[in-house]
Amino acid sequence: MNVDYIIVGIGIAGISFCEQLKANGKTFIVFDDASQQSSAVAGGLYNPVVLKRFTSVWKSEEQLNLALPLYAKIEKELNVKLDYKMPVYRRFNSLEEQNDWFATSDKPLLSKYLSTNILKNNNEAIDAPFGFGEVLNTGRIDVKTMIEAYKTDLLEKRILFQEPFEYNVLTTERNIVVYKDIQAKHIVFAEGYGVLKNPYFKNSPLVPAKGELLTIHAPSLKIDFVLKAGVFLIPLNDDLYIVGATYEWKDLSQEISIKAKTEMLSKLKKLIKCDFEVVNQLAGIRPTVKDRRPLVGQNERHKNMYVLNGLGTRGVMIGPYAAKQLYNFIEHNIYLDEEIDIRRFENR
Repeated sequence: MNVDYIIVGIGIAGISFCEQLKANGKTFIVFDDASQQSSAVAGGLYNPVVLKRFTSVWKSEEQLNLALPLYAKIEKELNVKLDYKMPVYRRFNSLEEQNDWFATSDKPLLSKYLSTNILKNNNEAIDAPFGFGEVLNTGRIDVKTMIEAYKTDLLEKRILFQEPFEYNVLTTERNIVVYKDIQAKHIVFAEGYGVLKNPYFKNSPLVPAKGELLTIHAPSLKIDFVLKAGVFLIPLNDDLYIVGATYEWKDLSQEISIKAKTEMLSKLKKLIKCDFEVVNQLAGIRPTVKDRRPLVGQNERHKNMYVLNGLGTRGVMIGPYAAKQLYNFIEHNIYLDEEIDIRRFENR
């Protein structure tokens, strides 16, 4: 079998790169063994504002301009609902935070995203005496549904192999890579924190961070917006809400933990005052980077091997941007944005 690309991994990064290939008429096959769960358990928020500091997310407008049309295209092609438009409400903890919000809303990069209206809390189930600030142009991508639908489509086209990728079988010959009976011009590794076991990118400066989410049933809460205050609350259907998320750097198992559940519930009980029931808990390992930028680039020795990784907590926003950067680098020799180029760590 001859193809243009082999892709290893079909989370947000892998799907984003597949979409670049499809848009440009390139052939590809995908390997994925479902061992990496970070995309599947992602909250899926796209929010252009860092709500802890009231600052703009790096290249947020450019990212959203690429990401939202891409998810709309996937929705249409796969006949699934992925993009749920909803505002994000940031609970204020003091009058000082209200004043900081007003001051920040005048900044050029944030004025289109931060409403200047302070929203009064009229929901008895929420503890918010100082009200909320509203972030505009936000929403949630149903990442789990997207991955499941995307895999189904690839399986029907017979271009998805659901099996571990055997690095020791991969070889290079002239200007191609060879894997078993497959020949490809290029291979892209988009395998999340599993890249640390990849001999071609094992020294990647990736910092795995375990994250956990809860799903609660809260019939009395009745909110149709994302609520951010210590934890975030994301409404689903049928009075269900996602609660998250935690960060853990020592326990890197993909098993759920009592510690994370206790931490999230402690914060949640300071935010809402209604009864609720925990109905699910999920865990996954995020591929994060110290400078909070993706890892994108080329293997030093094997010039047709590439990495697309390190999307972190804002993967639904930055994934399509990073994928386009990598595609243009490979196919058109356009330099990568130096802030995501994996070579930025060479002299550190």
